[in-house]
Parts: sequence; structure tokens; C-alpha cells
Amino acid sequence: MTELRYDVFVAPSIPTATTDLPPDLDQRVWSPISATLVSGERDAVLVDPLMTDDQATSLVEWITETGRNLTTVYVTHGHGDHWFGLGTVLDRFPAARAVATPAVVAQMRKQGSADFVESFWNARFPGQIPSRLALADELEGDRFELEGEELVVVDLGHTDTDDTTCLHVPSIGLVVAGDAAYNDVHLYLAESPADGRQEWLEALDTIEALQPRTVVAGHKRAGLPDDPAILDRTRRYIHDFEQLLDRTSTAEELYRAMLERHPGRVNRGAVWGSARSAKG
Repeated sequence: MTELRYDVFVAPSIPTATTDLPPDLDQRVWSPISATLVSGERDAVLVDPLMTDDQATSLVEWITETGRNLTTVYVTHGHGDHWFGLGTVLDRFPAARAVATPAVVAQMRKQGSADFVESFWNARFPGQIPSRLALADELEGDRFELEGEELVVVDLGHTDTDDTTCLHVPSIGLVVAGDAAYNDVHLYLAESPADGRQEWLEALDTIEALQPRTVVAGHKRAGLPDDPAILDRTRRYIHDFEQLLDRTSTAEELYRAMLERHPGRVNRGAVWGSARSAKG
């Protein structure tokens, strides 16, 4: 039996149309987004098919170049930046089936509703969001196969949004973490009040208990290794946010304090969004 392998496609940051800017930026961007291809000798599974038309088109070209037959697309969570490209992928690979947990499919329906797409996604990325959004089917059970090897869905609860999951590939010690882990990118904490941050910490413990050899973050700096150490770095970032939230009075103070503690991470604008949400 051929050992499975994985490859990661990272869509780079793109500008976001918003006037909600921190005092030291004149343009906010979206964080880089990861899509992961788990491959066997002939077939492959894609995890999280990205967001914009251009991103999905580039992703399809990348998959095609591997020569693998795409059998399944798995969606880790409901945020549109990780699945709006699904229709483009399925157009190129019509025999593939897209799946997600029932709770994730419910979140996809909310994110993909006409009103939310128009007010949130199209407002930020005018002319870039696919006009046809395909939803995943509800996965029965918690696992599916790729060339005889099991891929196991792990429910994580709240991480950077509700009802998130990761995909565990035990045969190669891989966890595709979705947005439960970030790799040198500032965390999106705008949907995570105190109880949400606590659930996120518990989700990191759940992934760590799998003893993975490799962890792919949903948002990562391109070129960095997929080291399980990112779990602890994500955990430390959340603890730092908690600590500095208590020590600061305004969104700007919290923003600057987090940047001082984490100066090198990608996408400072995400810190501003998190600080504004936490401080009102």
C-alpha cells in the first residue's frame, strides 16, 4: 500500500475593502489561507477550497498538475474564506464529493446566505466572490477513506468560530487543523469572547492529544514548516490576548500591546479587528 502524503497550497494575503483601519495602517488585508491536498498513488482529498474566484482557479490548476483524481473535498468549518471556492473545484472535478459535519453545513448555510454574502463578503471583496456557492453534503459518521486509509473528523467546538473541526490522518500523523491553529499569522479573535477563547484552548488540547507529527494551520505564512509547535504558539497567543485585555483600556492600547508582544506575525489588521471586538 502506498503511503499517503500531503501538500499545502497557500493563497497569499489580498486587500480588504474596509474603512475600519487601525491608526498605523492605510490598508487592511485578509490573512493568507491554506488548502491541503492529501494524496495516495491515484486519488486525493482536498481540505478547504479557499475563497475567491482567482484563488479557486489557481487551486484547481495546482491540483490538476499533481495528476491525482480528486475524490473528496472536506470543509473544516463554516467561514466563507475556506469554502466559497468549492463550486469552482467541483466544476473541474465533477465526480468528487464535498462533505462536512452537519453542524459545519449549517454554518455554511448562514455564511452563504444572500444577505450575508452581500453585506459582509462582497462588501470586502467586490467582484471577487464566486456567484455560485456550492454547499457540502452532510457527512455520515466521523470518517471516510482514501485508498484504504482512514481520515478521521474530530469535532473541536469553538475555535475562531463555532462548530469547527479538524481532519486527522492517523497513518501519517497529520492533522489539518482548519482555523484551530495559526502559523505565524495573527489570530482572528473577533468572534471569540472569554468563553470562546476557553473553548479554543480546549480544542488545542484535543489536537495535541492526537500526538500529531504534522499540523497544517488554516492561516499560515507560506514556506513555514507545519510543525506541531504551532499548537503551543497559538495557545500562547490566546493567553497573551487574555492577559493584555485585562491590562489595557482601549482597542488601540490592546492593539499596540499585542503587536509589541507578537511583532513578526502576518496581518496586523486582524489584531485590530480582535481588539475592536473585545473593547467595543
